[in-house]
Amino acid sequence: GSGTSGSADGVGDAAEFSYPTEVAISADGSTLLVGSEGGLRQVCVAAPPPPPSFAPLVVPPSTFSADMGKMWGDDALPQGMVTFLVGDDEERIEHVSKNNLCARSPVFRTMFGIGMKERDAAEVTVSHTDLASFTALVRYLLTDQLDLGEGEGEQARRALVLRELAQMYQVPRLELLCAQALQESVAPATAVPLLEA
Repeated sequence: GSGTSGSADGVGDAAEFSYPTEVAISADGSTLLVGSEGGLRQVCVAAPPPPPSFAPLVVPPSTFSADMGKMWGDDALPQGMVTFLVGDDEERIEHVSKNNLCARSPVFRTMFGIGMKERDAAEVTVSHTDLASFTALVRYLLTDQLDLGEGEGEQARRALVLRELAQMYQVPRLELLCAQALQESVAPATAVPLLEA
């Protein structure tokens, strides 16, 4: 305590008590509890531990140019365009180049390249996501640009959904970009919408 007789909680020598009779320490060692004539007093003896911090994610450099270069002379890549019918309402993303998708995602390369039913399909249904998120995936694959939409809550929700799509379509750099965006944007204002998503 302060060395002055009194009755006040405090940090270190700012605490005051009269004739201490009992002493106990908290389990984490940060608080001393002192019983005295003035009642039970708390003395904070150690600063609380800092909140946990996360190491920044390291996102590797873009592979866009190298991926596009792989298309040159690769006669195994499918030709033609595809239209995606997305979500429950089957909203359309039209005229997407199959060979560009295949150059950027092993899942699309399998889907359009080795005799699966989608290989020759002009339309492919994608029911497990929403239009904005799937459009962001396609935009990233075709341009290497990340689009998380507007507003903190919307960006965090889109990053969460887009990260799942990046995992599903095996696009690891996009997955890391989304994880990085989530790490930077999670705050009280964005936590509830993320939990509700």
